[in-house]
Amino acid sequence: MTRWGMVIDAARCVGCQACTVACKTENQSPLDAWYAPVIEWEEGEFPDATLNYLPVLCNHCEDAPCVTACPSGALTRRDDGIVMADEDVCIGSRACMTACPYGALHFFEDRGTVAVEGAPAEAVPSVPERYAHQRHVRGAVSKCTYCAHKIDFGLENGLEVGVHPLATPACVVTCPAECRIFGDLDDPDSNVSQYLAEHSGGEVLRPDAKTLPSTQYVGLP
Repeated sequence: MTRWGMVIDAARCVGCQACTVACKTENQSPLDAWYAPVIEWEEGEFPDATLNYLPVLCNHCEDAPCVTACPSGALTRRDDGIVMADEDVCIGSRACMTACPYGALHFFEDRGTVAVEGAPAEAVPSVPERYAHQRHVRGAVSKCTYCAHKIDFGLENGLEVGVHPLATPACVVTCPAECRIFGDLDDPDSNVSQYLAEHSGGEVLRPDAKTLPSTQYVGLP
């Protein structure tokens, strides 16, 4: 069975934040919600100081604590491993935010949104209902979906997920350093599995949480 996942090579990240901007543009997330930020911090002292970068996003955990904690059933895990938030079902309890050890969920308060409601689907005719995922509900939680709308579109139209730009998460497509790889973790021949094999496997953030993340890392600082 397909299990979508992402590998981030932190050693290749240059901290340009292109992924952050691409995600915001693609998903038109609420103003104070950043689904794909890049954390940066300094180590050492001049002249031996270094600046580290760590791209983060939802880990789409196999044992997702947000799904377990959600009292309304708004958080679900698809058969392909992607954790989704149904903003129309969410009651705004924010229990998922408390349960998530990665801070990957965002509550949409009444602060406006960058989304243009009712944006015409015909603006990008090659992708039907292109803007449906950009509608956000005030008083509800939203999150990274690995750009599930693009993955689904790719599968419906015979495009290779993780390779074709219309079938690959926006953050992966836009990364100039190519530090993000996306594909099927359960397929040993996929690009993401091959990358992990070449680097002797991956690491996860907060291994103590034991959530079995689908977002993995190599080259962690």
